[in-house]
Amino acid sequence: MDLGIAGRVALVTASSRGLGRASADALAAEGVRVVVSARGAESLHRTEQELRGAGADVFGIVADVADPEVPQRLVTAAVERYGRIDIVVANAGGPPPGRALDVDDDAIRAAVEANLLSAVRLVRAAVPHMRTEGWGRICCIASYSVVQPLPGLSLSNTARVGLWAWAKTAAADLAAEESGITVNLACPGPHATERMRQLAGSGGGGTMGDPADFGQVVAFLCSRQAAFINGAAVVVDGGATLAL
Repeated sequence: MDLGIAGRVALVTASSRGLGRASADALAAEGVRVVVSARGAESLHRTEQELRGAGADVFGIVADVADPEVPQRLVTAAVERYGRIDIVVANAGGPPPGRALDVDDDAIRAAVEANLLSAVRLVRAAVPHMRTEGWGRICCIASYSVVQPLPGLSLSNTARVGLWAWAKTAAADLAAEESGITVNLACPGPHATERMRQLAGSGGGGTMGDPADFGQVVAFLCSRQAAFINGAAVVVDGGATLAL
């Protein structure tokens, strides 16, 4: 299926590996010009080389999306490079495990900065450019914990559900404007990534999904055909959650 987004410009954060990388790969395969970012220069450079080797138009920026100033800087750099920004895939590394009564204020703040506020800041920075074009796709990578909190992952549970509530509200606000911009969450369950292997002792074992398949879901949510999918949390977990 042609997703109708060839020539569009996407910013994908935390995209040198894992589900962010899979999302960047899937968008690039659709002819999207992709701005990738990550904290590690070496892994980001490797990602750039591999995407270019596959024929993609890609631009890499070393940055920590949890830094409050970085989201605006990434959006500005994308617009300066390509003249526009059409798609934002907001992703960040997940916080460490921890029981709800054991995590302290600093840990909660760090999780909220990385896994909630970073996405909010990216959206705020990108939406004015999307409004100008009358079209935009925003996909926040969250977790299946938005529908069923996960034992031992209190920090992730807290930040992800907060992001879901904010994104649902933002989606309605933008729909009321008839802006042409959608906001959705892609909520992965266990996938074969480094993060999930690290969590294997915290309930992250068992059958895992293919990150490449998850990337295809993200690409569809960013497509022309997904214009009427808005304010949705699309759970991609192989049936792991039991919540209705």
